[in-house]
Amino acid sequence: MLDKIIRRINTIILEFEVMVLHIVGYVPSHYIRRFFYRLSGIKIGRGSTIHTGARFYNPRNIRIGDDSIIGEGVVLDGRGKLTIGNHVAFATDVMVYNCQHDIHDSNFSPVCGVVIIEDYVFIGPRAIILPGIRVKKGAIVAAGAVVTKDVEESTIVGGVPAQAIGKRNGELSYRLGRAAWFR
Repeated sequence: MLDKIIRRINTIILEFEVMVLHIVGYVPSHYIRRFFYRLSGIKIGRGSTIHTGARFYNPRNIRIGDDSIIGEGVVLDGRGKLTIGNHVAFATDVMVYNCQHDIHDSNFSPVCGVVIIEDYVFIGPRAIILPGIRVKKGAIVAAGAVVTKDVEESTIVGGVPAQAIGKRNGELSYRLGRAAWFR
């Protein structure tokens, strides 16, 4: 009985924290948002930016590398571990999930998997990354793609479900730039 009460209290605290982060996501200053995101347990690397309207679930399991940009309205699921590398760019409204329900289970139980986005990856607008996926170095996920399996290094994928549509050329060494003050 006490276990159940403690679990329920922890759930309420987590839900409250997620609600507060949702509100913080609309504060028109990157620096203030980043302060609260770090306070909530999100590991944010040097020079990384999270634009307005981002949503987080269980932020303590989310790590964002150096010089990465998380676009407006992005959803990052930390119910399982989520690691985002260095020099990664997420466009607007990207959704990354690492837990979903097993539709074949009679209890509709959650199934979680670690999601890893390696260095120099670009994820286009409204793309969806599903649980247990690894997007390898230099890959590009096209707008609106639904990634259901791992993406190989320097591969460009698109479609539903995402399939290889090209290869990225050259050695990558770019930097994404500074934070926009009010974005």
